[in-house]
Amino acid sequence: MDLNLSGKNAVVCGSTQGIGKATAIEMALNGANIILIARNEAKLEEVKNILACGSEQHHEYLVADFADPSNLQSVLAANKKLLQNANILVNNTGGPPGGKAIDAPIEEFRVAFNQHLICNHLLVQACFEGMKTSGYGRIINVISTSVKAPLPNLGVSNTIRGAVANWSKTLANELGEFGITVNNVLPGATDTERLKSIAENKSKKTGKSVDAVLEAMAQQVPLNRVAKPEEVANAITFLASPSGAYINGINVPVDGGRTPSL
Repeated sequence: MDLNLSGKNAVVCGSTQGIGKATAIEMALNGANIILIARNEAKLEEVKNILACGSEQHHEYLVADFADPSNLQSVLAANKKLLQNANILVNNTGGPPGGKAIDAPIEEFRVAFNQHLICNHLLVQACFEGMKTSGYGRIINVISTSVKAPLPNLGVSNTIRGAVANWSKTLANELGEFGITVNNVLPGATDTERLKSIAENKSKKTGKSVDAVLEAMAQQVPLNRVAKPEEVANAITFLASPSGAYINGINVPVDGGRTPSL
């Protein structure tokens, strides 16, 4: 199986923590040059410094705030040449606040739509020509198992993730002729800061301890545990590799079997 990413340039978003950070580390271990994107420059520098770096590897980072698409657009325009050499794009950013859809302010939907779909689209447009020219393109969107079965009290997230999933499938149909695949990875409960934040909020509402909330989440998974970020990163790296060349336009749950549908 060919997982070698030597000579490939991978843009990894949300790469200062959690799944994004684990993905950047794994892809670098497989030889890729990494372009980190996040809003915290100090943390970007820290991650860049721990990435594997062979004799022909080089890593860079871009500082951008996905809460402001105009800021991201300016950063992408200023780094046009760098991004036109990208072969791999991992769209990944933090999820919207929890709560029921019926209670959500309209602004939460607008912010989430911009942060996820609009920013993802800007990144694809920035990387597309380089992927097309090289004949090698991998676009992987890290979204949620909610596209298969909506999750309780994540109304805005359920809605926006579904939009991203269908946008992704549309792009898979449009870009396949150029040797570009587009797929979604759907993490289940994963040991990230977002999961801890969700657990803390639920703890406040229910009076249960954070540990008890996390344990209850783990018990909902047939494997009786939550995922490690590295386990999701492994799936992303496979889809980005030469061995993933004929996998296109699909949702790949990495959830330990929790999702109640195929």
